Amino acid sequence: MLIALLIGVFIVAAAAAASYAVARARLRDAERSLEAEARARTAAEARARELEPELAALRERLTVIGDMKGQIEDRFKLLAGDVLAKSSQSLVDSTKQVLEPLRLSVERVDKQAHELEQSRRQAYGALAQQLRTLTGDQERLRAATATLANALRTPHVRGRWGEVQLKRVIEYAGMVAHCDFVEQTTTADQDGRLLRPDVVVRLPGGKNVVIDAKTPLDAYLSWLEASDEERDGRLADHARQVRDHITRLAAKRYWSQFQPAPDFVVMFVPDETFLRAAHEQDPAIQETAWKSNVIVASPTNLITVLRTIAAIWQQETAAENARKIGDLGRELYDRLGTLGKHVAKLGRSLDGAVGAYNEAVGSLEGRVLVTARKLNDHGIGSEELPQVPPLERQSRPLQSLELTVDGSSVPAEAETLLELPSVAADAA
Repeated sequence: MLIALLIGVFIVAAAAAASYAVARARLRDAERSLEAEARARTAAEARARELEPELAALRERLTVIGDMKGQIEDRFKLLAGDVLAKSSQSLVDSTKQVLEPLRLSVERVDKQAHELEQSRRQAYGALAQQLRTLTGDQERLRAATATLANALRTPHVRGRWGEVQLKRVIEYAGMVAHCDFVEQTTTADQDGRLLRPDVVVRLPGGKNVVIDAKTPLDAYLSWLEASDEERDGRLADHARQVRDHITRLAAKRYWSQFQPAPDFVVMFVPDETFLRAAHEQDPAIQETAWKSNVIVASPTNLITVLRTIAAIWQQETAAENARKIGDLGRELYDRLGTLGKHVAKLGRSLDGAVGAYNEAVGSLEGRVLVTARKLNDHGIGSEELPQVPPLERQSRPLQSLELTVDGSSVPAEAETLLELPSVAADAA
């Protein structure tokens, strides 16, 4: 127990000795540090004393620099204000120069927009008025269509309407002025049945083209009033009626009753819609008509045909006029020959009169005036008798062969020239 206590005391003493040694070492280090700091402070104080004059000079310079800074700031503010004012004015001027065209453009756009708005309002008002007018026209057209449809259900009215439409087409084609069509001509077929085509168009050369305008419209008029479910059936009936009329028209063989005539008859359909509706239901209806020597023609097609015929008539008229001009030329040529013969005879008579005059002048000068002048020498007469000169000119003979030939004949060259207008007209 005691040993243990001694050991503990020894250990504590050893530890205390070690701590004391460490503390003394730290103390020495601290003393050395304090001495070093004291030396450094002494050196710093000495350096500070050395720098006091420089610090004072620097402080003075800082004061001067501060004053100069204030002056510079004031000067800069003045300059900056001036520059800013000038820059602002320049910027304003530049902005005005840049924005002025834009302002003018905006004003023009605004003016145009205003005018456009006014035009739009006017156009809208006009359009609204036109729509109201169109609505009224549609109502009137619907009423007129209904009235026309009811009227066309009567065969006599329908036939007369087709004839009127046909005559308008003929007038528009210019055939009335030539008087080359005949309305409601009546003839009979081989069985004695009366046939009455609506129009017989006369062609040059005495040929004829027969036009019939009795198109069936009952089914089409029923289609106009039918419901949607019944419309297809009514159009099919319309196409069938048109086909049946083609068959009946072909059986009449109008071309054999109005000879000479081409082997066909024109079936006039008074409205494009009638023919179009039949074609939609029966596309082969036109081919069927051709095979039956029937030409189905709408107003547009018939105008083309009739204008072609009118052009042929014009060519025929021009050729006839050329022939008449040729005949008049021949007659004039013959009369010029007769006149030339009379003029030549008159020239010969004038030459004979001049010869007789000169003979009379010679006799007068040689026999009468010589004796008369002798009387003047004896005091008879107050004035000297004048000289009577002879005529030296003669009549100019005709040189043209055309005026020296017999009036009853025409030279071959002249005959050829007179034939040219007729030949040219025939060629045209």
